[in-house]
Amino acid sequence: MEHMSKSLKKLTSRPDFNERYNDLKKQVLNNPDVQAFITKHSTEIEDGMINRSLMKLYEFINQSKNCEMCPSLAECKNLLQGYHPRLIIQGRIIDIQYDKCPTKELQDERKKNEALIKSMYIPKDILEAQFDKIDVDVEETSRLQVISIAQDFVEAYNSGSHPKGIYLYGSFGVGKTYILGAIANELASHKVPSMLVYVPEFMRELKGSFQNSSLDEKLDAVKKIPVLMLDDLGAESVSSWARDEVLGTILQYRMLENLPIFISSNFNLKQLLHHLSISQRGEEEPVKAARIMERIKHMTIPIELIGRNRRG
Repeated sequence: MEHMSKSLKKLTSRPDFNERYNDLKKQVLNNPDVQAFITKHSTEIEDGMINRSLMKLYEFINQSKNCEMCPSLAECKNLLQGYHPRLIIQGRIIDIQYDKCPTKELQDERKKNEALIKSMYIPKDILEAQFDKIDVDVEETSRLQVISIAQDFVEAYNSGSHPKGIYLYGSFGVGKTYILGAIANELASHKVPSMLVYVPEFMRELKGSFQNSSLDEKLDAVKKIPVLMLDDLGAESVSSWARDEVLGTILQYRMLENLPIFISSNFNLKQLLHHLSISQRGEEEPVKAARIMERIKHMTIPIELIGRNRRG
Protein backbone atom coordinates (compact mmCIF):
# COMPACT_ATOMS: atom_id res chain seq x y z
CA MET A 1 0.00 0.00 0.00
CA GLU A 2 2.87 2.35 0.85
CA HIS A 3 4.38 1.80 -2.57
CA MET A 4 1.04 2.55 -4.30
CA SER A 5 0.63 5.75 -2.27
CA LYS A 6 4.10 6.94 -3.24
CA SER A 7 3.44 6.22 -6.93
CA LEU A 8 0.17 8.10 -6.85
CA LYS A 9 1.79 11.04 -5.04
CA LYS A 10 4.56 11.15 -7.64
CA LEU A 11 2.00 11.14 -10.47
CA THR A 12 -0.11 13.93 -8.99
CA SER A 13 2.97 16.02 -8.23
CA ARG A 14 4.00 16.21 -11.89
CA PRO A 15 4.11 19.84 -13.06
CA ASP A 16 1.63 19.24 -15.86
CA PHE A 17 -0.78 17.08 -13.87
CA ASN A 18 -3.33 19.78 -13.07
CA GLU A 19 -3.26 21.05 -16.63
CA ARG A 20 -3.82 17.59 -18.08
CA TYR A 21 -6.50 16.83 -15.51
CA ASN A 22 -8.39 20.04 -16.31
CA ASP A 23 -8.13 19.38 -20.06
CA LEU A 24 -9.53 15.91 -19.52
CA LYS A 25 -12.38 17.25 -17.41
CA LYS A 26 -13.16 19.94 -19.98
CA GLN A 27 -13.23 17.33 -22.77
CA VAL A 28 -15.60 15.15 -20.75
CA LEU A 29 -17.94 17.99 -19.78
CA ASN A 30 -18.12 19.29 -23.37
CA ASN A 31 -19.46 15.98 -24.59
CA PRO A 32 -23.19 16.34 -25.54
CA ASP A 33 -24.14 12.93 -24.12
CA VAL A 34 -22.47 13.69 -20.80
CA GLN A 35 -24.11 17.13 -20.70
CA ALA A 36 -27.53 15.57 -21.34
CA PHE A 37 -26.99 13.01 -18.56
CA ILE A 38 -25.87 15.68 -16.05
CA THR A 39 -28.86 17.87 -16.93
CA LYS A 40 -31.27 14.95 -16.54
CA HIS A 41 -29.80 14.04 -13.14
CA SER A 42 -28.95 17.57 -11.99
CA THR A 43 -30.51 17.04 -8.54
CA GLU A 44 -28.32 13.98 -7.90
CA ILE A 45 -24.98 15.08 -9.34
CA GLU A 46 -22.52 17.50 -7.78
CA ASP A 47 -18.97 18.44 -8.76
CA GLY A 48 -17.42 15.91 -6.38
CA MET A 49 -19.30 13.08 -8.08
CA ILE A 50 -18.02 14.21 -11.49
CA ASN A 51 -14.44 14.34 -10.19
CA ARG A 52 -14.72 10.83 -8.72
CA SER A 53 -16.19 9.53 -11.97
CA LEU A 54 -13.91 11.31 -14.44
CA MET A 55 -12.15 8.20 -15.80
CA LYS A 56 -15.48 6.39 -16.26
CA LEU A 57 -16.85 9.41 -18.12
CA TYR A 58 -13.73 9.52 -20.28
CA GLU A 59 -14.18 5.81 -21.05
CA PHE A 60 -17.79 6.58 -22.02
CA ILE A 61 -17.10 9.45 -24.43
CA ASN A 62 -14.47 7.49 -26.36
CA GLN A 63 -16.84 4.71 -27.34
CA SER A 64 -19.50 4.33 -29.99
CA LYS A 65 -23.18 4.61 -29.08
CA ASN A 66 -25.94 3.18 -31.29
CA CYS A 67 -23.24 1.94 -33.72
CA GLU A 68 -22.50 5.51 -34.89
CA MET A 69 -18.72 5.00 -35.14
CA CYS A 70 -18.65 1.28 -35.98
CA PRO A 71 -18.98 0.29 -39.67
CA SER A 72 -19.87 -3.29 -38.71
CA LEU A 73 -20.04 -5.60 -35.72
CA ALA A 74 -16.67 -7.15 -36.65
CA GLU A 75 -15.10 -3.67 -36.62
CA CYS A 76 -16.74 -2.56 -33.38
CA LYS A 77 -14.37 -0.19 -31.54
CA ASN A 78 -15.92 -0.59 -28.10
CA LEU A 79 -14.31 -2.35 -25.14
CA LEU A 80 -17.00 -5.05 -25.32
CA GLN A 81 -17.67 -5.88 -28.96
CA GLY A 82 -21.35 -5.59 -29.74
CA TYR A 83 -22.15 -3.63 -26.57
CA HIS A 84 -22.41 0.13 -26.15
CA PRO A 85 -22.11 2.16 -22.92
CA ARG A 86 -24.87 3.86 -20.97
CA LEU A 87 -24.27 6.16 -18.01
CA ILE A 88 -25.90 5.29 -14.68
CA ILE A 89 -25.60 6.58 -11.12
CA GLN A 90 -24.18 3.96 -8.80
CA GLY A 91 -24.03 5.20 -5.22
CA ARG A 92 -21.74 8.22 -5.10
CA ILE A 93 -20.25 7.82 -8.59
CA ILE A 94 -21.33 7.87 -12.23
CA ASP A 95 -20.75 4.42 -13.66
CA ILE A 96 -21.12 2.67 -17.02
CA GLN A 97 -23.54 -0.08 -17.94
CA TYR A 98 -23.02 -1.95 -21.21
CA ASP A 99 -26.06 -2.92 -23.30
CA LYS A 100 -26.31 -4.78 -26.59
CA CYS A 101 -25.91 -2.39 -29.51
CA PRO A 102 -28.55 -2.31 -32.30
CA THR A 103 -26.26 -4.13 -34.76
CA LYS A 104 -25.65 -7.01 -32.35
CA GLU A 105 -29.36 -7.20 -31.56
CA LEU A 106 -30.11 -7.55 -35.28
CA GLN A 107 -27.37 -10.15 -35.73
CA ASP A 108 -28.57 -12.15 -32.73
CA GLU A 109 -32.13 -12.02 -34.05
CA ARG A 110 -30.95 -13.09 -37.51
CA LYS A 111 -28.96 -15.98 -36.02
CA LYS A 112 -32.00 -17.01 -34.01
CA ASN A 113 -34.15 -17.04 -37.14
CA GLU A 114 -31.48 -18.82 -39.19
CA ALA A 115 -31.29 -21.55 -36.55
CA LEU A 116 -35.06 -21.86 -36.69
CA ILE A 117 -35.49 -21.77 -40.47
CA LYS A 118 -32.67 -23.39 -42.40
CA SER A 119 -34.02 -22.14 -45.72
CA MET A 120 -33.08 -18.63 -44.61
CA TYR A 121 -29.42 -19.31 -45.38
CA ILE A 122 -28.49 -16.69 -47.93
CA PRO A 123 -25.60 -16.81 -50.44
CA LYS A 124 -22.67 -14.52 -49.66
CA ASP A 125 -23.33 -12.21 -52.61
CA ILE A 126 -26.89 -11.65 -51.37
CA LEU A 127 -25.69 -10.90 -47.82
CA GLU A 128 -23.49 -8.17 -49.31
CA ALA A 129 -26.13 -6.80 -51.69
CA GLN A 130 -26.48 -3.02 -51.80
CA PHE A 131 -28.57 -0.72 -53.98
CA ASP A 132 -25.50 1.07 -55.31
CA LYS A 133 -23.93 -2.26 -56.33
CA ILE A 134 -26.86 -3.36 -58.48
CA ASP A 135 -25.71 -3.75 -62.08
CA VAL A 136 -27.88 -1.56 -64.33
CA ASP A 137 -27.51 -1.45 -68.12
CA VAL A 138 -28.72 1.68 -69.88
CA GLU A 139 -31.65 -0.09 -71.51
CA GLU A 140 -32.76 -1.87 -68.31
CA THR A 141 -35.16 0.81 -67.07
CA SER A 142 -37.19 -1.67 -65.00
CA ARG A 143 -34.21 -2.19 -62.66
CA LEU A 144 -34.05 1.55 -62.00
CA GLN A 145 -37.80 1.53 -61.35
CA VAL A 146 -37.48 -1.33 -58.84
CA ILE A 147 -34.59 0.38 -57.02
CA SER A 148 -36.55 3.65 -56.84
CA ILE A 149 -39.70 1.98 -55.47
CA ALA A 150 -37.66 -0.10 -53.00
CA GLN A 151 -35.89 3.02 -51.69
CA ASP A 152 -39.25 4.80 -51.43
CA PHE A 153 -40.52 1.84 -49.40
CA VAL A 154 -37.63 2.06 -46.90
CA GLU A 155 -38.15 5.81 -46.50
CA ALA A 156 -41.92 5.46 -46.03
CA TYR A 157 -41.55 2.52 -43.62
CA ASN A 158 -39.06 4.45 -41.48
CA SER A 159 -41.46 7.39 -41.31
CA GLY A 160 -44.07 5.12 -39.69
CA SER A 161 -46.44 4.53 -42.60
CA HIS A 162 -47.50 1.13 -43.99
CA PRO A 163 -46.28 1.03 -47.61
CA LYS A 164 -46.97 -1.86 -49.95
CA GLY A 165 -44.23 -4.33 -50.74
CA ILE A 166 -43.28 -5.47 -54.23
CA TYR A 167 -44.28 -8.48 -56.30
CA LEU A 168 -41.12 -8.80 -58.41
CA TYR A 169 -41.37 -11.13 -61.38
CA GLY A 170 -39.17 -11.89 -64.34
CA SER A 171 -37.06 -14.48 -66.11
CA PHE A 172 -34.53 -16.74 -64.41
CA GLY A 173 -31.27 -15.04 -63.47
CA VAL A 174 -32.24 -11.38 -63.91
CA GLY A 175 -31.34 -10.53 -60.30
CA LYS A 176 -34.62 -10.70 -58.37
CA THR A 177 -33.08 -12.31 -55.27
CA TYR A 178 -30.16 -9.87 -55.25
CA ILE A 179 -32.58 -6.94 -55.20
CA LEU A 180 -34.46 -8.49 -52.27
CA GLY A 181 -31.13 -8.83 -50.48
CA ALA A 182 -30.33 -5.15 -51.14
CA ILE A 183 -33.70 -4.17 -49.64
CA ALA A 184 -33.03 -6.38 -46.60
CA ASN A 185 -29.61 -4.78 -46.07
CA GLU A 186 -30.99 -1.28 -46.48
CA LEU A 187 -33.65 -2.07 -43.87
CA ALA A 188 -30.97 -3.52 -41.58
CA SER A 189 -29.02 -0.25 -41.80
CA HIS A 190 -32.13 1.40 -40.35
CA LYS A 191 -32.37 -1.28 -37.62
CA VAL A 192 -35.42 -2.96 -39.21
CA PRO A 193 -35.37 -6.80 -39.01
CA SER A 194 -36.36 -8.69 -42.13
CA MET A 195 -36.37 -12.29 -43.28
CA LEU A 196 -35.56 -13.62 -46.74
CA VAL A 197 -37.05 -17.07 -47.23
CA TYR A 198 -36.42 -19.36 -50.20
CA VAL A 199 -39.95 -20.71 -50.60
CA PRO A 200 -39.36 -24.21 -52.08
CA GLU A 201 -36.88 -25.14 -49.32
CA PHE A 202 -39.09 -23.58 -46.66
CA MET A 203 -42.07 -25.68 -47.74
CA ARG A 204 -39.95 -28.85 -47.68
CA GLU A 205 -38.71 -28.00 -44.21
CA LEU A 206 -42.20 -27.37 -42.88
CA LYS A 207 -43.30 -30.80 -44.07
CA GLY A 208 -40.49 -32.33 -42.02
CA SER A 209 -41.53 -30.30 -38.99
CA PHE A 210 -44.55 -32.49 -38.32
CA GLN A 211 -42.19 -35.03 -36.76
CA ASN A 212 -40.62 -32.69 -34.17
CA SER A 213 -43.64 -30.44 -33.54
CA SER A 214 -41.79 -27.26 -34.56
CA LEU A 215 -44.19 -26.34 -37.38
CA ASP A 216 -46.10 -23.65 -35.48
CA GLU A 217 -42.91 -22.06 -34.16
CA LYS A 218 -41.37 -21.82 -37.63
CA LEU A 219 -44.58 -20.53 -39.17
CA ASP A 220 -44.92 -17.89 -36.46
CA ALA A 221 -41.38 -16.61 -37.10
CA VAL A 222 -42.25 -15.98 -40.76
CA LYS A 223 -45.68 -14.55 -40.04
CA LYS A 224 -44.50 -12.03 -37.45
CA ILE A 225 -41.15 -10.76 -38.77
CA PRO A 226 -41.45 -6.97 -39.43
CA VAL A 227 -40.60 -7.30 -43.15
CA LEU A 228 -40.90 -10.64 -44.96
CA MET A 229 -39.44 -11.57 -48.35
CA LEU A 230 -40.59 -14.73 -50.10
CA ASP A 231 -38.11 -15.67 -52.79
CA ASP A 232 -39.01 -17.79 -55.83
CA LEU A 233 -42.70 -18.29 -55.11
CA GLY A 234 -44.10 -20.68 -57.69
CA ALA A 235 -40.94 -22.75 -58.09
CA GLU A 236 -42.33 -25.35 -55.71
CA SER A 237 -44.98 -27.91 -56.63
CA VAL A 238 -48.35 -26.95 -55.20
CA SER A 239 -50.20 -28.90 -52.55
CA SER A 240 -53.48 -27.73 -51.06
CA TRP A 241 -51.83 -27.72 -47.63
CA ALA A 242 -48.86 -25.55 -48.73
CA ARG A 243 -51.11 -23.10 -50.53
CA ASP A 244 -53.96 -22.79 -48.00
CA GLU A 245 -52.46 -23.65 -44.60
CA VAL A 246 -49.00 -22.15 -45.10
CA LEU A 247 -49.03 -19.43 -47.76
CA GLY A 248 -52.64 -18.44 -47.07
CA THR A 249 -52.05 -18.26 -43.31
CA ILE A 250 -48.91 -16.13 -43.72
CA LEU A 251 -50.59 -13.70 -46.12
CA GLN A 252 -53.76 -13.41 -44.06
CA TYR A 253 -51.87 -12.65 -40.84
CA ARG A 254 -49.60 -10.08 -42.44
CA MET A 255 -52.48 -8.38 -44.23
CA LEU A 256 -54.48 -8.00 -41.00
CA GLU A 257 -51.43 -6.78 -39.05
CA ASN A 258 -50.23 -4.36 -41.77
CA LEU A 259 -46.90 -6.17 -42.03
CA PRO A 260 -45.25 -5.69 -45.46
CA ILE A 261 -44.22 -8.50 -47.74
CA PHE A 262 -41.98 -8.75 -50.81
CA ILE A 263 -42.31 -11.63 -53.26
CA SER A 264 -40.15 -12.75 -56.16
CA SER A 265 -41.32 -15.19 -58.82
CA ASN A 266 -40.67 -16.32 -62.37
CA PHE A 267 -44.44 -16.02 -62.92
CA ASN A 268 -46.48 -12.91 -63.55
CA LEU A 269 -49.71 -12.64 -61.54
CA LYS A 270 -51.84 -14.40 -64.15
CA GLN A 271 -49.36 -17.27 -64.47
CA LEU A 272 -49.08 -17.59 -60.68
CA LEU A 273 -52.87 -17.80 -60.41
CA HIS A 274 -52.86 -20.71 -62.86
CA HIS A 275 -49.94 -22.38 -61.02
CA LEU A 276 -51.71 -22.16 -57.67
CA SER A 277 -54.99 -23.39 -59.14
CA ILE A 278 -53.73 -26.89 -59.91
CA SER A 279 -52.62 -29.03 -56.98
CA GLN A 280 -50.09 -31.89 -56.98
CA ARG A 281 -52.98 -34.31 -57.43
CA GLY A 282 -54.11 -32.53 -60.59
CA GLU A 283 -57.18 -31.05 -58.93
CA GLU A 284 -58.32 -27.63 -60.15
CA GLU A 285 -59.12 -25.23 -57.30
CA PRO A 286 -59.44 -21.78 -58.91
CA VAL A 287 -61.42 -20.20 -56.05
CA LYS A 288 -58.78 -21.02 -53.43
CA ALA A 289 -56.01 -19.82 -55.74
CA ALA A 290 -57.91 -16.60 -56.42
CA ARG A 291 -58.18 -15.97 -52.67
CA ILE A 292 -54.36 -16.15 -52.39
CA MET A 293 -53.92 -13.85 -55.37
CA GLU A 294 -56.27 -11.22 -53.95
CA ARG A 295 -54.14 -11.02 -50.82
CA ILE A 296 -50.95 -10.71 -52.88
CA LYS A 297 -52.48 -7.95 -55.03
CA HIS A 298 -53.69 -6.12 -51.93
CA MET A 299 -50.24 -6.15 -50.30
CA THR A 300 -47.81 -5.65 -53.18
CA ILE A 301 -47.03 -3.58 -56.27
CA PRO A 302 -46.35 -5.87 -59.26
CA ILE A 303 -43.19 -5.00 -61.22
CA GLU A 304 -41.59 -6.94 -64.03
CA LEU A 305 -37.82 -7.08 -63.91
CA ILE A 306 -36.45 -7.22 -67.44
CA GLY A 307 -32.80 -7.81 -68.26
CA ARG A 308 -30.12 -10.25 -69.29
CA ASN A 309 -29.41 -13.46 -67.41
CA ARG A 310 -26.64 -12.55 -64.95
CA ARG A 311 -26.00 -16.15 -64.01
CA GLY A 312 -25.09 -17.17 -67.49
